Amino acid sequence: MPIDYVSIAYAVTVAAGGVLGYTRAGSIPSLAAGIICGGLMGVGAYQTTQNPKNVMLSLVVSGLLLTVMGSRFYKTHKVMPAGIVAGLSVLMVVRFGYRLTQK
Repeated sequence: MPIDYVSIAYAVTVAAGGVLGYTRAGSIPSLAAGIICGGLMGVGAYQTTQNPKNVMLSLVVSGLLLTVMGSRFYKTHKVMPAGIVAGLSVLMVVRFGYRLTQK
């Protein structure tokens, strides 16, 4: 089975963003959210590696990140970090949504 490198990269990016938010601004909520969402995406990447149709966890987490970070980007118009995470999340939601529609 092929390893889902795209999902793994997204999970690492989200977790690293939380750590970066903590180191730069001392934001414990950023750290917690990054580690939790990155960890859940890591589990989702493992699931999609085992079965490419098992995308529900990854779809829910990337949808949640899209909603939260998209809202922040809309309010603040700051590209870093909200715009980047929202953009990556859009791509992941589309990717997982596409996988759901395939036979």
